[in-house]
Amino acid sequence: VAGQNYSMVSVSEFILVGFSTFPPHLLPAFFLLFLLMYLFTLLGNLLIMATVWSERGLHTPMYLFLCALSISEILYTLAITPRLLADLLSTRRTIAFAACTSQMFFSFTFGFTHSFLLTVMGYDRYVAICHPLRYNVLMSPRGCTCLVVWSWAGGSVMGLVVTTAVFHLTFCGPNEIHHFFCHVPPLLKLACGTDVPIVALGVGLVCITALLGCFLLILLSYAFIVAAILRIPSAEGRHKAFSTCASHLTVVVVHYGFASVIYLKPKAPQSLEGDTLMGITYTILTPFLSPIIFSLRNKELKTAMKKTFLSKLYPQSS
Repeated sequence: VAGQNYSMVSVSEFILVGFSTFPPHLLPAFFLLFLLMYLFTLLGNLLIMATVWSERGLHTPMYLFLCALSISEILYTLAITPRLLADLLSTRRTIAFAACTSQMFFSFTFGFTHSFLLTVMGYDRYVAICHPLRYNVLMSPRGCTCLVVWSWAGGSVMGLVVTTAVFHLTFCGPNEIHHFFCHVPPLLKLACGTDVPIVALGVGLVCITALLGCFLLILLSYAFIVAAILRIPSAEGRHKAFSTCASHLTVVVVHYGFASVIYLKPKAPQSLEGDTLMGITYTILTPFLSPIIFSLRNKELKTAMKKTFLSKLYPQSS
C-alpha cells in the first residue's frame, strides 16, 4: 500500500487454507454435505417467505420480521458458502484482496442484521404478550418497517466499521488465511504494524458489545414475558401464549449458543481442523437449523405451509 514505510511488498491476494489441511478423499463428501445443507437453507427460507407472502392471515409484524430474518439469512450464506463450495473442489484457493474485503463486509453486515432482527422479534413477542391492547399501536406497519430498516442499517454500520478497521491495516506477507473465509482473527494474524493489537481489541469489543447488548435485550424481553405468562390463570392460556414464542426462543438459543462458543472459547492453541469445523457451526449449521425450527415449532406457519403448498400440489385433497 502506497505511503506505508514497509520495504516488503504488500499482499494483493490471499490463500484460504480452510479445508486444504483435511485428507483429500474427505473433500468431496464435505462438498456434498455442505451443498445439500446450503440448498436446504435457501429452499427453507424461500418457502417461509412465499408462505407469508401468499397467506393473508400471516401479514402481521411477527411474520414480517421473520421474512426479514429469512432474507438476511439467505444473504449471509450467499456471502460465504458458494465460495467455500468452490474451494472444496479447487486446488487454487486464492481470493483477491477486494473480494476478501467485500466478503468480510457482507458476512458481518448480514450476521449482525440477523442478531438485531432477533432482538426486534423478542420485543415484538414482549409487546404481544405483556401489552396486547396496545399491540396495534406499538407495532403499527410504519413502526415495524422502521425497526426492520434500523436493523439493516445497524448491520451495515457494523460491517463497515469492522471491515474498515481490519483492511486499514497493512498486510505484508505471509498471505495464508487459516480459515475458509475472510474472518477477522486469522486476518489479524497476517497484518503487520503497531496498530494490530489496538484494532484487534477495538473490533473484539465492538462485536462482543453488540452481540451481548442484543442478547441482554432479548433476555429482558423474556423475563417480562415469563412473568406475564405465569400470571395467566389457565394452563391452556399459558401454553398458547408460550407457543407463540417457542420458535423464536429456540433460534435465539441456537444462534447465541454457537456465537458464544466462537467468541468466548479459551484462547488455547487449537488445531486448524478444529477451528475450521467450529466455523462451520455458525456459517452453515445455524442457518440450516433456523428455517427447520421456525417451520416445525411455529404452528401457524406449519398450517399455512400445508394449506398453501399441499393444496397446490394435491388439489383434490383440499
